[in-house]
Amino acid sequence: MGARLAAYLSYRDAPAALEWMTAIGFTVVRRSDADDGTVAHAEVRCDDVVLMVASDDAGYVHPPLVGRSTGSGLYLVLDDPADVDDRYARGLAAGGTAVFAPEDTEWGTRRARLLDPGGQEWSFGTYAPGVAW
Repeated sequence: MGARLAAYLSYRDAPAALEWMTAIGFTVVRRSDADDGTVAHAEVRCDDVVLMVASDDAGYVHPPLVGRSTGSGLYLVLDDPADVDDRYARGLAAGGTAVFAPEDTEWGTRRARLLDPGGQEWSFGTYAPGVAW
C-alpha cells in the first residue's frame, strides 16, 4: 500500500467550520460530538479529498495574513477554471475573507485564495502539483 496524506484541522468553532466546508462543496461523512458540544472528530470529503476536523483543545493561534498568505494553508486542486471562481464565491458568501480574487497566472492556470471564518488559508486552483506541465 502506498502512502496517502490527510490534513487535520482544529477550529475554535468547529461546527461553523464544518458548515463553511459544506458551503464550498464538502460533505460531512463522519462526526462525533463531545458531551460539551464540541466536535471530538469529524471527516469531510470532496471527491478524493478527505479532511479531519475537530474543535480546538487549546488556545491555538493561526498565523496572521501577511500580504497574500499566512505562510501555510490548503490548496484544493480543481479541473475546471470556472470551479475556481465558483468555490471562491461560495466561500466568500459563507463568511470567508478575500485574500485575492480569481486570477489567471502567467503559467496558464487559474487560482484564488481566501481565509475561512476560522482564519485557515484556502487556495483554489487548476495547477496540479506533481503533474508535468
